Amino acid sequence: MAINMKITTLELYGDSKLIINQLLTEYEVRKDDLIPYFRLATQLLQKFEAVTLEHVPRKENQMADALANLASSMALGEDKVANVPVCQRWEISLITEMLLDDTNIISVLPVYTEDWRQPLIDYLEYGKLPDDPRHRSEIHQRAPCFLYYKGTLYQRSSE
Repeated sequence: MAINMKITTLELYGDSKLIINQLLTEYEVRKDDLIPYFRLATQLLQKFEAVTLEHVPRKENQMADALANLASSMALGEDKVANVPVCQRWEISLITEMLLDDTNIISVLPVYTEDWRQPLIDYLEYGKLPDDPRHRSEIHQRAPCFLYYKGTLYQRSSE
């Protein structure tokens, strides 16, 4: 997404000291199943003029810890496939042309149901607010915390 938005300087914060140091080439990538991810990350990082990589201990970043735990709980074997339903328009896009053949892929399918995000998407994309004054005020207040980009709603970071 940062590449598509023509961002030239990138600051990355990660809770894995091993991964950050591998990307900084201070540590060698020894696990064969991580090498394709390392290559992909390296290719992507080369597209920026300046990149800062910084380790944030998990104790200092509970959100990153929760996401890391979710990702590790979804780890699959080579012969396993998992379909994870996601709410309408919330899809995880993979850069398939950059993925190597030996990379595992998790398929994600959208679920076409109305949820709390749809009014935010309608407001951010079309400037449309709900008819109910209470919901109208709520959407107006919450919208600055989100970014709608290429069909996906992202929550803005406070950093």
